[in-house]
Amino acid sequence: MLLRLEDLFDKIDFFSARDTSFEHHAALVALFEILDVTSRSDLKSDLLQELDKQRTMLEGLQDNPGVSEKALIHILQDIRAAFRGLLDIPGRIGGHLRDDEWLMSVKQRMSIPGGACEFDLPAYHYWLNMAPDARRADLQNWITPLTSIRSGINIILNILRNSGTKFCYIAAKGVFQQAGSEHQAHLLCLHISDEISCIPEISANKYALNIRFIPWRSDHKTEVCEEDVPFELTFCSL
Repeated sequence: MLLRLEDLFDKIDFFSARDTSFEHHAALVALFEILDVTSRSDLKSDLLQELDKQRTMLEGLQDNPGVSEKALIHILQDIRAAFRGLLDIPGRIGGHLRDDEWLMSVKQRMSIPGGACEFDLPAYHYWLNMAPDARRADLQNWITPLTSIRSGINIILNILRNSGTKFCYIAAKGVFQQAGSEHQAHLLCLHISDEISCIPEISANKYALNIRFIPWRSDHKTEVCEEDVPFELTFCSL
């Protein structure tokens, strides 16, 4: 979920910074997707719990000569700020959006293929034809109350990614398997050379890790690569 939300927030940044109505429509679609994703779980409590866990662990590293005091102070300040921001969110995440009848009417129509046409939503069509700066200001007002959620997500993902241990492997004829609990991870980061036109397909649980490399083909057939594929795999854990 955190990776999905990170991607959606990045899309809002990209599209809202542009000027056309099509791009601002795309930004609003991403905002509605964030609303849907966050409504399916108790994300606020989960983030608070994880941030508190990381704060406690990092505070235990104070006065450790092997740890940069400046970097530690900075990350602890970020964690405390995000924690306070999450506590200040009243009720459910995105409640300010759900309370906006106009936005919810637009969201409802967007769930219908082609439902946001100008003859279906004339008020939305009017908004899309406002000055870009006016639309951008509205988008900023709608996304700002979610800033603490985004900060918490970014902090946790940054800590997770920086915790990684990297290994080099070769997938014999496009297949790599690893059994047992040799490397437990909350996140896997896989890297292959840009010169290798393959797509990794990963399935994993606490008992086994399986990776297949599928050659990119225009007909989208899913035969496994017939060549050995070198790759890097980083195991990240909190």
